[in-house]
Amino acid sequence: MSELIDFFQTEVPEAGCDETGRGCLAGPVVAAAVILDSQKPIPLLNDSKKLTARQRESLFDIICQQAKAWAIAEVSVEEINRINILNASLLAMQQAVLKLTVVPGLLLIDGNRFPRWHIPHRCMVKGDARYQAIAAASILAKVYRDRLMLQLHQDYPHFQWDKNKGYPTRPHIEALLRQGITPHHRRKFVSKFFEPDLFGG
Repeated sequence: MSELIDFFQTEVPEAGCDETGRGCLAGPVVAAAVILDSQKPIPLLNDSKKLTARQRESLFDIICQQAKAWAIAEVSVEEINRINILNASLLAMQQAVLKLTVVPGLLLIDGNRFPRWHIPHRCMVKGDARYQAIAAASILAKVYRDRLMLQLHQDYPHFQWDKNKGYPTRPHIEALLRQGITPHHRRKFVSKFFEPDLFGG
């Protein structure tokens, strides 16, 4: 069985919420919300960062099949550039919750902040390593975004998004300096890399 806590409470439906892609130079930020079914436990649920890509892919399908409700939302690069990444991450989580087919009475948020909203919430630092619903949301968001970056990689292979998923690895930054930015890059994020002697010569 999963070593994570199954539910914070059981009086009202609770949705675990998490996002991924905040620290990336390219691609949208993606969030997911999941309401688990106490009658359909998912034994191998864990923080997405502690799972292999194959394990995440397998759990993605299981979560979608066995959760009471789940939803995924993304906020575009254009919106990130307009409202900043923190606000975009919070917006993505709100949009995911609003897409749920079951209305939750409580949100379990991975992280330390969430705006005052019409649904009560609890913020939990490293919540994806504590609660199953948040871990499930982290898996859905991670797999969805990884698949998206793999698709974008087909058109921009020199950035190696198939490997770095948009994060600022050395090959990604070097490709930026050679090729310039794409429509999928977050302009404010990459601007700091366009400086001389970035790598000491």
